[in-house]
Formats: sequence, C-alpha cells, structure tokens
Amino acid sequence: MSASKSSSVRLFNMACFIVMMVGLPFWVWYCLISVLHYDGSLVIPDAAFWSHIATPTLEALGFYLGWLLLQASLYHWLPGKPEQGQPLPDGSRLEYRLNGLRSFIISIGLWAALHFSGLLPGDYIYRNIEALVSTANIVVFAMCFYIYFLGRRQATAEERQFNFLEAFFVGAARNPRNGRFDWKFFCESRPGLTFWVIIGLSCAVHQYETHGVVTNAMWLICGLISLYIVDYYVNEDAILTTWDIIHEPFGWMLCWGSLIYVPFFYPLSAIWLANHPYELPGWGAAGILLLGVSGYVIFRQANIQKHRFRQGAGKKIWGKEPTFIQTAKGTKLLTSGWWGIASHANYLGDLMMALAMGLTVGFNTVFGYGYFLAFVVLLLHRDWRDNKHCVEKYGEDWKTYRKQVRWHIIPGIY
Repeated sequence: MSASKSSSVRLFNMACFIVMMVGLPFWVWYCLISVLHYDGSLVIPDAAFWSHIATPTLEALGFYLGWLLLQASLYHWLPGKPEQGQPLPDGSRLEYRLNGLRSFIISIGLWAALHFSGLLPGDYIYRNIEALVSTANIVVFAMCFYIYFLGRRQATAEERQFNFLEAFFVGAARNPRNGRFDWKFFCESRPGLTFWVIIGLSCAVHQYETHGVVTNAMWLICGLISLYIVDYYVNEDAILTTWDIIHEPFGWMLCWGSLIYVPFFYPLSAIWLANHPYELPGWGAAGILLLGVSGYVIFRQANIQKHRFRQGAGKKIWGKEPTFIQTAKGTKLLTSGWWGIASHANYLGDLMMALAMGLTVGFNTVFGYGYFLAFVVLLLHRDWRDNKHCVEKYGEDWKTYRKQVRWHIIPGIY
C-alpha cells in the first residue's frame, strides 16, 4: 500500500473513531428514550425528544462508583482459581484469578438482600436508569483516559506507533495492568455483564410492582440473560482463549462497549416489558425457549471444543479424535465438531440466543431486537477482521482450511 493511500486510510479510520465516540452514546440514549418515553416507537428526534436526556446526579455517581468498587473488590480479593492465559508474543503468560461465579452470586445475593430488606427497592435501577446512563458515561470516559495513560506506559514498541486517537479508541496496550489487576479482563467480564442481569431483574420487579404480574415474556428474557451470563462464569477459563483477550488492545472501544453498551443497550427488551405486561402465547413462549436453548447448546459446545483443543487436553470431539490443519506458523486449525461446519459456529449460537431475547417482545417494538441487530453487525465485522487476520498470518494454509470449512457462520448461507 502506498504511503498516501495508507495515510488516507488512517485519516478515515480516525474520523470513524470520533463519530463512534460521539454517536454511540447518543444512539444508546435514542433507544432508551424511545423505549421509556415513546412506547418503543421509532421517532424522528427533535429538541423535545433530546430534552429527555437526564442530568448526571451525585446519587447516581455514588451508586455507579459503588458498583464498580464492589466488582473490583470482588475481582481482586475474592479467592479464585489461578489460570494462565495464552502465550504473549514474547512467550510469557499472564496469570488470572477466576472467581467470576462467586462474584456473580454475591452480587445477585446483595441485590436480593437489599430488595427484600427494604433498604433499596429491587426496581431502583430501572427507575433511575436515565440518570445512571448519563453518569456512567462520564465515569467510563474518565476511566478510559486512565487506561490510555496506563497503557502508554506498558505498550510494546509496535503499540507505541499509534497516535493518541488510535491508542485511546482501539487501545494503547493489549493488557494494561496495575499489578495483577487486569483492566481488560475485569471490564469485559465483571461490571457490565452482571449489571445486565440485575437490570433485567430490576425490570421484572418493576413490572410486578406496577402491574401485579411478571409475564412469561419477562420470565423468558430474564431467564435467557441469566443463562447466558451464568454459563459465562461457569466456563470462565474459556474466556482466556477468546479473540478479545488474546489479540485485541484495550481502549475506549472495548471499555465503553463492556460497561455502557452491554448493560444499558442489550436489555432493551426487558426495559420495554417493564411497563408493558406483554404475555406471549404458549406456543410462542415454547418456541422462543427452544430457540434460545438450542443457540446456547451450539454456543457452549463450540466454545468448549475450541478451548479444550487449544489447551491440548486430548479430549475427543463428538466421540472422535479431533482433526486439524497443521500450519507453517505452528498453529493448529481445528476442523472437527462445530468448527468443521463453520469457522465461527459459536457466533451462530450467539445470534440464536440474541434473536430469542428479541422475540420476547413480539412485534411490538423494533428496539427489542436491538441486541440481535447489534450482534449481527458486531459479529460480521469481527468475522471479517478475523478472516483478514488469518489470511495474512497463514497464507496458503488458510486457503486449505477454507476449502475444508467453507462457511463462516451459518451453514448454507454465509
């Protein structure tokens, strides 16, 4: 690529970074305002619409900082299983403490205890979600600056080639740490994911307090979210072999996405249902449950197959010895099980679960499908990046792999 073309691409990327950092917070606000104040309708925003953006409050600041401090304390001090990550470019491995399930149980138990004791109503988060979103955005942006400066000090020579905007958005370093406190692992796996579950539960409490019922749609959405997150923590060691942990630098993109986009955008179905006691027909509820559980099975089996293969555990896949392509780089490309059907069959399971969560609102609001549609974009882009990376890394070996594993995500379609 010529120097001028490379420079143009870099400028275009930086422009995209700015647009995303400004636009995505407003997108989350647009969706929340539409769901909370316009019954989930698509509206053309005007001054009156944007006037619903809440002012940050000291109460919300205290609550959100307390939440982050609780999660950081549990992550750092709660006993857990020590586990080594994948080899870094220099051959070393980082150590992680896996205590996510214990942290999750304590967090949910604390929420329940506060609710049933009357100290903090269970629907407090739902009723204050607008102030929390405004306040959390400020906190997370400030956190991203801290992570940027920390990452700059710990960056490799290659990572130091990024300018300020690139390093702030994408990440100044792959594994910014204070001692053994890993900021990427913490932000991606703790505050946002558990908060996603609690927001769903808060919506269920509000529906009951307001309408005197928890509908089957609400039970389904809370159940599917909880299944997804509990499974994540039960299989927490599998996180260490994911693309994010192994390859991605940690900056605004992953930090804001984990702490704002996940907990405040993904549960839009539950947020809409909180004030709309929508009841699904029995056959519809059964179909959604079947779709969600089937997606979960595909997602979990695929990830476990890849994780165990990478660990070299010698486990059989579907009763047979795993097959693979030995690359010139020394890496083995798995071609057994789900990975012999599609190169990202785990994404198929993810999308099935996300669609099931959206279907809980029926066809009453498009915003219930926000998580699913966002995942389509996210996973297609991630698949494209992964494929591009593998073409550059493996060359002819990747062509051989593609002849054996033709499909990317959905067999017969893509």
